[in-house]
Amino acid sequence: MKTKTSSLTAIAVLAALFSLGACDSKGGGGQQAPAAAAAPPPFEVDVVTVAKGSVVLTQDLPGRLEAYRTAQVRARVEGIIEKRQFTEGSDVKAGDTLFLIDPRTYRTAYESAKSDLSVARQTLERYKPLLAAKAVSQQDYDLAEAKVKQAEAAMSRAQLDFENTHVPAPIAGRIGRALVTEGALVGRGESTLLATIEQVNPIYANFTQPDADMMRLQREFESGKLKQAKEAEVQLVLEDGSIYPYPGKLLFSNLAVDPGTGSVSLRAEFPNPKQQLLPGMFASIRLPEGSSDDSIRVPQRAVQTASQGQFVLVVDEESKVAMRPVRTGSMAGSDFVILEGLKPGDQVIVNGIQKVRPGAPVRAVEWHPEGSPSAPDASATPDKK
Repeated sequence: MKTKTSSLTAIAVLAALFSLGACDSKGGGGQQAPAAAAAPPPFEVDVVTVAKGSVVLTQDLPGRLEAYRTAQVRARVEGIIEKRQFTEGSDVKAGDTLFLIDPRTYRTAYESAKSDLSVARQTLERYKPLLAAKAVSQQDYDLAEAKVKQAEAAMSRAQLDFENTHVPAPIAGRIGRALVTEGALVGRGESTLLATIEQVNPIYANFTQPDADMMRLQREFESGKLKQAKEAEVQLVLEDGSIYPYPGKLLFSNLAVDPGTGSVSLRAEFPNPKQQLLPGMFASIRLPEGSSDDSIRVPQRAVQTASQGQFVLVVDEESKVAMRPVRTGSMAGSDFVILEGLKPGDQVIVNGIQKVRPGAPVRAVEWHPEGSPSAPDASATPDKK
Protein backbone atom coordinates (compact mmCIF):
# COMPACT_ATOMS: atom_id res chain seq x y z
CA MET A 1 0.00 0.00 0.00
CA LYS A 2 2.90 2.33 0.83
CA THR A 3 4.56 1.57 -2.52
CA LYS A 4 1.48 2.51 -4.46
CA THR A 5 1.12 5.77 -2.51
CA SER A 6 4.82 6.69 -3.17
CA SER A 7 4.43 6.13 -6.92
CA LEU A 8 1.38 8.38 -7.06
CA THR A 9 3.22 11.10 -5.15
CA ALA A 10 6.18 11.02 -7.58
CA ILE A 11 3.89 11.27 -10.60
CA ALA A 12 2.14 14.27 -9.06
CA VAL A 13 5.48 16.06 -8.48
CA LEU A 14 6.63 15.50 -12.08
CA ALA A 15 3.31 16.82 -13.41
CA ALA A 16 3.59 19.94 -11.26
CA LEU A 17 7.15 20.61 -12.50
CA PHE A 18 6.07 20.13 -16.13
CA SER A 19 3.16 22.58 -15.71
CA LEU A 20 5.46 25.18 -14.12
CA GLY A 21 7.96 24.89 -17.02
CA ALA A 22 5.18 25.28 -19.56
CA CYS A 23 3.84 28.38 -17.84
CA ASP A 24 7.35 29.89 -17.61
CA SER A 25 7.95 29.44 -21.35
CA LYS A 26 4.63 31.12 -22.21
CA GLY A 27 4.90 33.91 -19.67
CA GLY A 28 7.01 37.08 -19.88
CA GLY A 29 9.21 36.33 -16.91
CA GLY A 30 11.71 34.06 -18.77
CA GLN A 31 14.09 34.63 -21.69
CA GLN A 32 12.64 34.33 -25.17
CA ALA A 33 13.97 31.75 -27.65
CA PRO A 34 16.76 33.15 -29.91
CA ALA A 35 15.64 34.45 -33.30
CA ALA A 36 16.80 32.85 -36.49
CA ALA A 37 20.38 33.89 -37.50
CA ALA A 38 20.42 36.83 -39.93
CA ALA A 39 21.93 36.24 -43.38
CA PRO A 40 25.51 37.63 -43.77
CA PRO A 41 25.87 40.81 -45.86
CA PRO A 42 27.14 40.46 -49.46
CA PHE A 43 30.93 40.29 -49.84
CA GLU A 44 32.50 43.55 -51.02
CA VAL A 45 34.58 43.46 -54.23
CA ASP A 46 36.50 46.12 -56.15
CA VAL A 47 35.39 46.56 -59.76
CA VAL A 48 36.29 48.64 -62.80
CA THR A 49 33.55 49.78 -65.12
CA VAL A 50 34.41 48.97 -68.72
CA ALA A 51 34.59 51.89 -71.17
CA LYS A 52 36.00 52.32 -74.65
CA GLY A 53 38.77 54.77 -75.34
CA SER A 54 42.12 55.41 -77.00
CA VAL A 55 44.96 53.30 -75.60
CA VAL A 56 48.69 53.22 -76.24
CA LEU A 57 49.77 49.66 -76.94
CA THR A 58 53.07 48.67 -75.36
CA GLN A 59 55.47 45.76 -75.44
CA ASP A 60 57.77 44.69 -72.61
CA LEU A 61 61.16 43.62 -73.96
CA PRO A 62 63.98 42.11 -71.87
CA GLY A 63 67.17 44.11 -71.65
CA ARG A 64 70.35 44.75 -69.71
CA LEU A 65 71.71 48.00 -68.32
CA GLU A 66 75.06 49.39 -69.43
CA ALA A 67 77.19 52.28 -68.15
CA TYR A 68 76.97 55.54 -70.09
CA ARG A 69 80.77 55.70 -70.22
CA THR A 70 83.48 53.32 -69.06
CA ALA A 71 87.14 54.28 -68.64
CA GLN A 72 90.08 52.09 -67.70
CA VAL A 73 92.66 53.60 -65.38
CA ARG A 74 96.10 52.46 -66.56
CA ALA A 75 99.71 53.10 -65.55
CA ARG A 76 101.47 55.17 -68.22
CA VAL A 77 104.96 54.91 -66.70
CA GLU A 78 106.89 52.11 -65.07
CA GLY A 79 107.34 52.16 -61.33
CA ILE A 80 106.27 51.05 -57.87
CA ILE A 81 102.82 51.98 -56.56
CA GLU A 82 103.40 54.12 -53.48
CA LYS A 83 99.83 54.99 -52.52
CA ARG A 84 96.20 54.48 -53.49
CA GLN A 85 94.32 57.74 -53.02
CA PHE A 86 90.66 56.77 -53.42
CA THR A 87 88.02 54.67 -51.68
CA GLU A 88 86.84 51.68 -53.63
CA GLY A 89 83.24 52.05 -54.78
CA SER A 90 83.22 55.84 -54.34
CA ASP A 91 82.48 58.64 -56.80
CA VAL A 92 85.48 60.43 -58.28
CA LYS A 93 85.85 63.55 -60.39
CA ALA A 94 87.77 63.84 -63.64
CA GLY A 95 91.38 64.72 -62.86
CA ASP A 96 91.41 63.36 -59.30
CA THR A 97 94.67 61.60 -58.43
CA LEU A 98 93.95 57.91 -57.93
CA PHE A 99 97.40 56.31 -57.60
CA LEU A 100 100.88 57.66 -56.87
CA ILE A 101 103.81 55.91 -58.58
CA ASP A 102 107.30 56.42 -57.08
CA PRO A 103 108.28 59.76 -58.73
CA ARG A 104 111.94 60.07 -57.73
CA THR A 105 113.50 58.72 -60.92
CA TYR A 106 111.21 60.82 -63.12
CA ARG A 107 111.73 63.96 -61.04
CA THR A 108 115.49 63.60 -61.48
CA ALA A 109 115.14 63.06 -65.23
CA TYR A 110 112.87 66.11 -65.48
CA GLU A 111 115.29 68.34 -63.56
CA SER A 112 118.18 67.12 -65.76
CA ALA A 113 116.23 67.79 -68.96
CA LYS A 114 115.29 71.26 -67.72
CA SER A 115 118.96 72.00 -67.02
CA ASP A 116 120.01 70.78 -70.46
CA LEU A 117 117.40 73.05 -72.04
CA SER A 118 118.66 76.02 -70.06
CA VAL A 119 122.24 75.41 -71.26
CA ALA A 120 121.12 74.99 -74.86
CA ARG A 121 119.17 78.26 -74.77
CA GLN A 122 122.08 80.16 -73.24
CA THR A 123 124.39 78.82 -75.96
CA LEU A 124 121.96 79.93 -78.65
CA GLU A 125 121.70 83.41 -77.10
CA ARG A 126 125.51 83.76 -77.13
CA TYR A 127 125.64 82.70 -80.78
CA LYS A 128 123.23 85.40 -81.96
CA PRO A 129 125.65 88.38 -81.72
CA LEU A 130 128.56 86.20 -82.85
CA LEU A 131 126.63 85.22 -85.95
CA ALA A 132 126.00 88.89 -86.73
CA ALA A 133 129.71 89.57 -86.33
CA LYS A 134 130.48 86.46 -88.38
CA ALA A 135 132.46 85.06 -85.44
CA VAL A 136 130.54 81.78 -85.80
CA SER A 137 129.30 80.10 -88.92
CA GLN A 138 125.68 79.73 -89.89
CA GLN A 139 126.07 76.01 -89.51
CA ASP A 140 127.19 76.32 -85.87
CA TYR A 141 124.24 78.59 -85.16
CA ASP A 142 121.82 76.15 -86.80
CA LEU A 143 123.23 73.28 -84.72
CA ALA A 144 122.78 75.30 -81.53
CA GLU A 145 119.22 76.06 -82.53
CA ALA A 146 118.56 72.36 -83.22
CA LYS A 147 119.96 71.44 -79.80
CA VAL A 148 117.48 73.81 -78.18
CA LYS A 149 114.60 72.09 -79.94
CA GLN A 150 115.92 68.67 -78.95
CA ALA A 151 116.30 69.82 -75.34
CA GLU A 152 112.75 71.20 -75.38
CA ALA A 153 111.39 67.89 -76.63
CA ALA A 154 113.40 65.94 -74.05
CA MET A 155 112.16 68.21 -71.25
CA SER A 156 108.51 67.88 -72.41
CA ARG A 157 108.83 64.09 -72.43
CA ALA A 158 110.48 64.07 -68.99
CA GLN A 159 107.83 66.45 -67.63
CA LEU A 160 105.03 64.24 -68.98
CA ASP A 161 106.57 61.13 -67.42
CA PHE A 162 106.92 62.96 -64.12
CA GLU A 163 103.28 64.09 -64.24
CA ASN A 164 102.16 60.54 -65.08
CA THR A 165 103.44 59.33 -61.72
CA HIS A 166 100.21 60.90 -60.41
CA VAL A 167 97.63 58.67 -62.11
CA PRO A 168 94.47 60.77 -62.73
CA ALA A 169 90.81 59.83 -63.21
CA PRO A 170 90.09 60.18 -66.95
CA ILE A 171 86.32 60.70 -66.39
CA ALA A 172 83.93 61.41 -63.54
CA GLY A 173 82.00 58.42 -62.23
CA ARG A 174 82.03 55.56 -59.77
CA ILE A 175 85.29 53.70 -59.40
CA GLY A 176 85.43 49.98 -58.70
CA ARG A 177 87.95 47.98 -56.74
CA ALA A 178 91.67 48.56 -57.10
CA LEU A 179 93.37 45.88 -59.20
CA VAL A 180 96.83 46.51 -57.70
CA THR A 181 98.14 47.18 -54.21
CA GLU A 182 100.85 49.41 -52.78
CA GLY A 183 104.28 48.02 -53.61
CA ALA A 184 103.24 46.51 -56.94
CA LEU A 185 105.44 47.09 -59.98
CA VAL A 186 103.35 48.48 -62.82
CA GLY A 187 103.91 49.70 -66.35
CA ARG A 188 106.78 47.36 -67.28
CA GLY A 189 106.29 46.49 -70.93
CA GLU A 190 102.57 47.35 -70.85
CA SER A 191 100.15 49.92 -69.43
CA THR A 192 98.93 48.01 -66.38
CA LEU A 193 95.18 48.19 -65.66
CA LEU A 194 94.77 49.71 -62.20
CA ALA A 195 90.99 50.24 -61.86
CA THR A 196 87.82 50.95 -63.86
CA ILE A 197 85.50 53.97 -63.67
CA GLU A 198 81.90 53.85 -64.85
CA GLN A 199 79.63 56.82 -65.40
CA VAL A 200 76.09 55.67 -64.59
CA ASN A 201 74.09 58.90 -64.77
CA PRO A 202 72.53 58.71 -67.28
CA ILE A 203 72.55 54.97 -67.99
CA TYR A 204 71.90 52.90 -71.12
CA ALA A 205 69.39 50.08 -71.49
CA ASN A 206 70.17 47.71 -74.37
CA PHE A 207 67.39 45.43 -75.60
CA THR A 208 66.17 43.64 -78.71
CA GLN A 209 62.89 43.41 -80.59
CA PRO A 210 61.96 40.45 -82.83
CA ASP A 211 61.87 41.43 -86.50
CA ALA A 212 58.49 39.64 -86.80
CA ASP A 213 56.98 42.15 -84.36
CA MET A 214 58.37 45.05 -86.35
CA MET A 215 56.87 43.66 -89.57
CA ARG A 216 53.51 43.17 -87.81
CA LEU A 217 53.50 46.76 -86.61
CA GLN A 218 54.31 48.06 -90.08
CA ARG A 219 51.37 46.14 -91.54
CA GLU A 220 49.01 47.44 -88.87
CA PHE A 221 50.17 51.01 -89.45
CA GLU A 222 49.68 50.67 -93.20
CA SER A 223 46.19 49.19 -92.79
CA GLY A 224 45.15 51.92 -90.38
CA LYS A 225 44.48 49.49 -87.55
CA LEU A 226 47.11 51.26 -85.45
CA LYS A 227 48.36 54.83 -85.34
CA GLN A 228 51.85 56.01 -84.55
CA ALA A 229 52.15 56.50 -80.79
CA LYS A 230 52.57 60.13 -79.80
CA GLU A 231 54.44 59.07 -76.67
CA ALA A 232 58.15 58.79 -77.42
CA GLU A 233 59.06 57.96 -73.84
CA VAL A 234 59.92 54.45 -72.75
CA GLN A 235 59.58 53.00 -69.26
CA LEU A 236 61.77 50.67 -67.26
CA VAL A 237 60.13 47.77 -65.44
CA LEU A 238 62.39 46.55 -62.64
CA GLU A 239 62.86 42.91 -61.64
CA ASP A 240 60.35 43.23 -58.78
CA GLY A 241 57.67 44.44 -61.22
CA SER A 242 57.75 48.09 -60.12
CA ILE A 243 58.04 50.94 -62.62
CA TYR A 244 61.22 53.05 -62.50
CA PRO A 245 60.06 56.62 -61.72
CA TYR A 246 62.14 58.35 -64.41
CA PRO A 247 61.03 57.78 -68.03
CA GLY A 248 63.68 57.32 -70.70
CA LYS A 249 64.07 58.07 -74.37
CA LEU A 250 64.75 55.76 -77.28
CA LEU A 251 68.12 56.57 -78.85
CA PHE A 252 68.36 54.34 -81.90
CA SER A 253 67.21 51.18 -83.58
CA ASN A 254 69.74 49.09 -85.44
CA LEU A 255 69.08 48.92 -89.16
CA ALA A 256 70.29 45.34 -89.43
CA VAL A 257 68.65 42.13 -88.18
CA ASP A 258 70.89 39.76 -86.24
CA PRO A 259 70.83 36.53 -88.29
CA GLY A 260 71.47 34.43 -85.19
CA THR A 261 68.53 35.73 -83.14
CA GLY A 262 66.27 37.26 -85.79
CA SER A 263 65.96 40.46 -83.77
CA VAL A 264 66.87 44.13 -84.00
CA SER A 265 69.02 45.84 -81.37
CA LEU A 266 67.68 48.96 -79.65
CA ARG A 267 69.03 51.31 -77.01
CA ALA A 268 67.31 53.66 -74.56
CA GLU A 269 68.72 56.19 -72.14
CA PHE A 270 67.39 56.74 -68.60
CA PRO A 271 68.26 59.35 -65.98
CA ASN A 272 69.89 57.84 -62.91
CA PRO A 273 70.34 60.71 -60.43
CA LYS A 274 70.18 58.49 -57.33
CA GLN A 275 72.32 55.78 -58.98
CA GLN A 276 69.70 53.13 -58.23
CA LEU A 277 70.39 51.47 -61.57
CA LEU A 278 73.68 49.63 -61.94
CA PRO A 279 75.42 48.30 -65.05
CA GLY A 280 74.67 44.63 -65.68
CA MET A 281 71.21 44.67 -64.10
CA PHE A 282 68.36 42.95 -65.95
CA ALA A 283 65.18 44.92 -66.61
CA SER A 284 62.23 45.08 -69.00
CA ILE A 285 61.87 48.05 -71.29
CA ARG A 286 58.25 49.04 -71.93
CA LEU A 287 58.19 50.27 -75.50
CA PRO A 288 55.16 52.14 -76.95
CA GLU A 289 54.13 50.50 -80.23
CA GLY A 290 51.14 52.50 -81.39
CA SER A 291 47.74 53.85 -80.36
CA SER A 292 44.34 52.27 -80.96
CA ASP A 293 40.93 53.96 -80.72
CA ASP A 294 37.71 52.45 -79.30
CA SER A 295 39.57 49.85 -77.30
CA ILE A 296 38.69 48.22 -73.98
CA ARG A 297 41.37 47.69 -71.35
CA VAL A 298 41.23 45.97 -67.97
CA PRO A 299 43.90 45.46 -65.30
CA GLN A 300 46.02 42.38 -65.82
CA ARG A 301 45.03 41.02 -62.40
CA ALA A 302 41.39 40.77 -63.52
CA VAL A 303 42.10 38.24 -66.29
CA GLN A 304 42.16 34.60 -65.19
CA THR A 305 43.17 31.52 -67.17
CA ALA A 306 41.48 28.11 -67.08
CA SER A 307 41.57 25.01 -69.25
CA GLN A 308 38.81 26.52 -71.40
CA GLY A 309 40.77 29.76 -71.93
CA GLN A 310 40.83 33.24 -70.45
CA PHE A 311 37.94 34.73 -68.50
CA VAL A 312 36.99 37.52 -66.11
CA LEU A 313 34.48 37.72 -63.28
CA VAL A 314 31.82 40.42 -63.59
CA VAL A 315 28.99 41.69 -61.39
CA ASP A 316 25.70 41.23 -63.27
CA GLU A 317 22.41 43.15 -63.06
CA GLU A 318 21.36 41.11 -60.01
CA SER A 319 24.60 42.02 -58.15
CA LYS A 320 25.82 38.45 -58.49
CA VAL A 321 29.13 37.12 -59.76
CA ALA A 322 29.17 35.83 -63.32
CA MET A 323 31.98 34.31 -65.39
CA ARG A 324 32.68 35.96 -68.76
CA PRO A 325 35.05 34.37 -71.35
CA VAL A 326 37.33 36.96 -73.03
CA ARG A 327 40.00 37.17 -75.69
CA THR A 328 42.97 39.42 -74.98
CA GLY A 329 45.23 41.24 -77.40
CA SER A 330 48.26 43.46 -76.84
CA MET A 331 49.23 45.13 -73.58
CA ALA A 332 48.57 48.76 -72.68
CA GLY A 333 51.10 49.33 -69.94
CA SER A 334 50.17 46.84 -67.23
CA ASP A 335 46.63 46.34 -68.62
CA PHE A 336 45.25 43.84 -71.11
CA VAL A 337 43.45 45.08 -74.21
CA ILE A 338 40.23 43.03 -74.53
CA LEU A 339 39.32 42.05 -78.08
CA GLU A 340 36.17 40.03 -77.31
CA GLY A 341 33.89 39.26 -74.37
CA LEU A 342 33.22 42.63 -72.73
CA LYS A 343 31.09 45.66 -73.53
CA PRO A 344 30.96 49.20 -72.11
CA GLY A 345 29.27 49.31 -68.73
CA ASP A 346 30.35 45.84 -67.57
CA GLN A 347 31.68 45.77 -64.03
CA VAL A 348 34.83 43.63 -63.91
CA ILE A 349 36.08 42.39 -60.55
CA VAL A 350 39.73 43.22 -59.88
CA ASN A 351 40.05 42.61 -56.12
CA GLY A 352 38.41 39.79 -54.16
CA ILE A 353 38.43 37.33 -57.06
CA GLN A 354 39.71 34.46 -54.94
CA LYS A 355 36.96 34.89 -52.32
CA VAL A 356 33.88 34.76 -54.57
CA ARG A 357 32.25 32.19 -56.82
CA PRO A 358 29.86 32.52 -59.76
CA GLY A 359 26.32 33.09 -58.54
CA ALA A 360 27.37 34.57 -55.18
CA PRO A 361 25.81 37.96 -54.24
CA VAL A 362 28.38 40.75 -53.87
CA ARG A 363 28.53 44.49 -53.34
CA ALA A 364 30.51 46.28 -56.06
CA VAL A 365 32.82 49.18 -55.13
CA GLU A 366 34.58 51.17 -57.84
CA TRP A 367 38.34 50.51 -57.73
CA HIS A 368 40.79 53.41 -57.76
CA PRO A 369 44.43 52.32 -58.22
CA GLU A 370 46.97 53.81 -55.88
CA GLY A 371 48.27 57.08 -57.32
CA SER A 372 45.25 57.74 -59.55
CA PRO A 373 43.63 61.21 -59.30
CA SER A 374 40.42 59.76 -57.87
CA ALA A 375 42.14 57.54 -55.32
CA PRO A 376 41.38 58.40 -51.67
CA ASP A 377 44.09 60.07 -49.65
CA ALA A 378 45.80 57.31 -47.67
CA SER A 379 47.07 59.84 -45.12
CA ALA A 380 43.56 60.94 -44.19
CA THR A 381 42.11 59.18 -41.17
CA PRO A 382 38.33 58.57 -41.37
CA ASP A 383 36.17 59.73 -38.48
CA LYS A 384 35.22 56.99 -36.11
CA LYS A 385 31.65 57.04 -34.95
